[in-house]
Amino acid sequence: MTTASREVPVTVREMTVSDVDAVSALRIAGWRYAYAGLLPRSYLDGLDAAADAAERRERFAAPAPGVTQLVAESADGTVAGWACFGPARDEDLPPGEGELYALYARPDLIGSGVGRALMDQVLGLSPYPGMRLWVVEGNDRARRFYERAGFGPDGGTCADPVADVPVPEVRYHRPRP
Repeated sequence: MTTASREVPVTVREMTVSDVDAVSALRIAGWRYAYAGLLPRSYLDGLDAAADAAERRERFAAPAPGVTQLVAESADGTVAGWACFGPARDEDLPPGEGELYALYARPDLIGSGVGRALMDQVLGLSPYPGMRLWVVEGNDRARRFYERAGFGPDGGTCADPVADVPVPEVRYHRPRP
């Protein structure tokens, strides 16, 4: 799969329940693209957009406090990207930190500015003095993207298991400028 080399104009807005199916499909396509060779193939192949959408609808109906979900919508009305952020979940962080839980562009639109538009909106809306995120250690493309956005490793690491395989992750931090 090749990635986009031209800017794609998008409008970033709050996600609605009508976006759930598109976000789930985009998220799973994003996982399969970004984590190929980094997560077990059987796990990636087993991801199910319908099951993900059902879980996402439940979470959307009873959102966690402080969580914001955004979509990037292309000119034709399709969902081109998704981001979700809110309060940081790690107990070792200073109080009041935020966390970027997810940011995905459709795989065919990587490099088109969709991710950058979402990141700009996340950082602009964030009420937090600093923003954290977790990134798979071997996901060099994502790490470069986050570093260009002003994030850097903060020393936090973990290796959460995916299909019984430990997947090393690195925590990044970006202070509010």
